[in-house]
Amino acid sequence: MLITAPAPLNLRELQRYVQHVGDRFALDAARLGGARVEDLRGAPLQRERGEEYVVVLVSAAFAQIPWLERVYQAASPWDAEAMGGRADVHCYTPAELERRRITLPAVARIVAAGVDLLADDRELARSQ
Repeated sequence: MLITAPAPLNLRELQRYVQHVGDRFALDAARLGGARVEDLRGAPLQRERGEEYVVVLVSAAFAQIPWLERVYQAASPWDAEAMGGRADVHCYTPAELERRRITLPAVARIVAAGVDLLADDRELARSQ
């Protein structure tokens, strides 16, 4: 069995995605987690992978938009082909995020240790 190193994140596509979503909603935070990020950080191969990518977006502007509509609008610019996988997109207001951090451990992990998609280019590259 040949074990290969995990592919790096497509930083150009991630920046394009965050810019596109940020043009629609003023983002307070944008974090990336999921199996691909865990692979890059040395997670063992023998594990339940879960979603390839999980994106947690936070914006006060989401308060005026129904849940399904905000998720649809934020998920539609994600390019699964360019990223090599689909994303599970979570869109929260700051208050909703605080509640979800308590009720959804995966969201808490991504907020605490996920890749900061609003970081500058050098910081984003170092997070791989």
